[in-house]
Amino acid sequence: MPISQEQFAQIAKDIPGMGNDPQAVRMRVEALEKLLERAFYVPGTKIPFGLDSIIGLVPVLGDLITAAMGAYMVWEARNLGMSKWQLIRMTANVGIDTAIGAIPIVGDAFDLVWRSNTKNLRIIKKHLDKHHPGTRIIEG
Repeated sequence: MPISQEQFAQIAKDIPGMGNDPQAVRMRVEALEKLLERAFYVPGTKIPFGLDSIIGLVPVLGDLITAAMGAYMVWEARNLGMSKWQLIRMTANVGIDTAIGAIPIVGDAFDLVWRSNTKNLRIIKKHLDKHHPGTRIIEG
């Protein structure tokens, strides 16, 4: 039995993190940043890494995939109404990560150090804290 567009919209709205409101956007970009940058730890250390470093090991295709995931964060920021300057900074972060990440071996090491998605998350959080203070989460 198919559901109507309105029913689908209501279901999506009720699922945490699926709406277009600033709180849902914050939840999505925080989850994506954690997955891409800090989902795992180098065994025996406290050095975090994520799918950005793992997928980036696949030449060319891996870097394109992680660039697309980083571009999604920029798209979410644009939907929040962030300034062109902020969007340019975020795009530059993804571009630098993609360009240097594409270099064999050096790029893979660079992915562990240059965390473009973490930098972009900071820019988004700063915007949200200023323009949508209700989305602020107390981190412990």
